[in-house]
Amino acid sequence: MTSQYVAADGLPTPRRYWAIVSIGLGITLAVLDGAIANVALPSIARDLQASAAASIWIVNAYQIAIVVALLPLASLGEIVGYRRVSQIGLAVFTLASIACALSDSILTLSLSRVLQGFGAAGIMSVNGALVRFTYPQRMLGRAVGINAVIVSMAAAAGPTIASAILSVGEWRWLFALNIPLGVLAVSMAGFTLPHNPLHKRRLNIVGALLSAAAFGFVITGMQALAHGEASIFGFGLTGLGLAAGVLLVRHEKPSKTPLIPLDLLARPMFALSVATSIISFTAQMMAFVALPFFLQGSLGLSAVQTGLLMTPWPLGTMFAAPLAGALSDRYSAGVLGPWG
Repeated sequence: MTSQYVAADGLPTPRRYWAIVSIGLGITLAVLDGAIANVALPSIARDLQASAAASIWIVNAYQIAIVVALLPLASLGEIVGYRRVSQIGLAVFTLASIACALSDSILTLSLSRVLQGFGAAGIMSVNGALVRFTYPQRMLGRAVGINAVIVSMAAAAGPTIASAILSVGEWRWLFALNIPLGVLAVSMAGFTLPHNPLHKRRLNIVGALLSAAAFGFVITGMQALAHGEASIFGFGLTGLGLAAGVLLVRHEKPSKTPLIPLDLLARPMFALSVATSIISFTAQMMAFVALPFFLQGSLGLSAVQTGLLMTPWPLGTMFAAPLAGALSDRYSAGVLGPWG
């Protein structure tokens, strides 16, 4: 346990408020970057002379990198500290944003987005844990609601901000916007984020590699099949990912420090909740990637109109999240769940 760890129930005020701002700024950067890139895809494709299918990888590269790195980085946070993982993630994200803004081809931009995704994974993987050590136990439901509001606001603002920037400048400014905000976030994280008790163990490297292979290969293979690429290539990657997933489960079962809580997933209610969350999020992300092309390509709308039409969805989440968080402090999930 680190000597700087605060054993009290959450952080004292006013430090708690500064920590909330710091956590919110970090997660805003990670979510905002995904949202603004979706609206800019048609503009990027035209400027870099890339096809719509190729430009999709600007989004895919970012999201795949996040999925691949989330579990290993969350586990690393228990060993070296959540705040340290968040700080490094913010720094990597900021440096990658510079690379994105300077990219001159679809390949360099996609590779820069991979690096940016790893940085975002560092932020997102420990976000919930930092919230847990920032707020008192009695306020955790409200804390989750506030965090959801921040995420929803970033998602809602993303299309509008992207539309505004694209109306007066080129897409590179969308990534350049992250640089000053990233520098501010890194600076604030150093003296505001809470410490957590550290676990004296080694990182589950084999589990981390198998996890990365399972998620990375399956998603990449399915994307290849969806884009009409060689069937052998797509099915091959998907098969490798599924094989890695089987090996991951076998490796994790006897492990004392598993990356995936298989014991929790064995509980039907928990497994159903996780599956529902994954399916809902997947459906939303698919719509957010496809809508800009439909609205601009098929309906002939401008980038500004596209951004405005995509804003109401996350706005609805923004208003519902704090109410749900407050209610969860008073009522059980079983009571609230059917009303979602």
